[in-house]
Amino acid sequence: MEAQIAEPEFWGDQIRARDTMREITRLKSRIETWDELESAAAEVVELAELADADDGEMLAEVASETSALTQRLDALETQLLLGGEFDAHDAFLTIQSGAGGTESQDWAEMLLRMYSRWSERRKYRAAVIDVSPGEEAGIKSATVQIEGDFAYGYLKAERGVHRLVRQSPFDAGNRRHTSFARVDVIPVLEEAGDIEIDPADLRVETFRAGGHGGQYVNKTDSAVRITHQPSGIVVSSQNQRSQHQNREVALQVLRARLLERDLAEREAEQVRLRGDLKAVDFGSQIRSYVLHPYRMVKDVRTGVEVGNAQAVLDGDIDVFIDRYLRETAPSTVAQT
Repeated sequence: MEAQIAEPEFWGDQIRARDTMREITRLKSRIETWDELESAAAEVVELAELADADDGEMLAEVASETSALTQRLDALETQLLLGGEFDAHDAFLTIQSGAGGTESQDWAEMLLRMYSRWSERRKYRAAVIDVSPGEEAGIKSATVQIEGDFAYGYLKAERGVHRLVRQSPFDAGNRRHTSFARVDVIPVLEEAGDIEIDPADLRVETFRAGGHGGQYVNKTDSAVRITHQPSGIVVSSQNQRSQHQNREVALQVLRARLLERDLAEREAEQVRLRGDLKAVDFGSQIRSYVLHPYRMVKDVRTGVEVGNAQAVLDGDIDVFIDRYLRETAPSTVAQT
């Protein structure tokens, strides 16, 4: 690939050049990560060989270095499970509040904060591209573009319904309420591929964003809403600087949603042909966040429980993602 970029005609195709440079950066990052791990492992082995059985301080250092190395290896082993067609792509993550008015809308905004914090932890870039504010508090829905290596591969584990149980800050009687919000995740497509969109099938509208969205809302008339009339899919983007940029982002989301629909139809047909009794249901509840009368977060699919609910809401969700990916990976891959 580096030889390709040295060719004079390479830069004539800007899209190809951009995608190639992005892929080179990704590959170099992966190689450097494994090289660093190999070097760190060699240093730990050397330190262990030098350690004296009676030298408690050096033995403690070996144990500490080994523990840190094991944590890094575990994270990389999880990444090795991400071999799906789109796992290495960036992701569009959409949060939709459920029934329950202000309660669910506040919960949806809490989830938006959780995924923003998770992205910061992984040094990913998270940008809110569309948001529908709640009437009193929170958000009705939001779409975030998350850019980073394997963003879609990790976040696909978060697809489903998230349930919150707490004492309501909006209830004068301070009673316990249960709220729901749905999370959808689709890959960002760098190229249109097989997804062709006929401009004649699109209804494009512009509008001014407003409401209680605060930092998420662009107060100009440049927001764009696109309706794909054959499928009924509606997408919008409002946080880019210009109407043209919002249109491009909205089209990117539309392509991803059309791809998601095609993949779902393909999976449904495979299930029918196999005669499976149970199809994949992305609408089922995947996780419960309980803040009252006790504090715990439990993943319904894997059984993983975390007592520090606040840490989870601050973005510490890798334990849930890791277990889900390991349990759903093909057995030969998981064993490897």
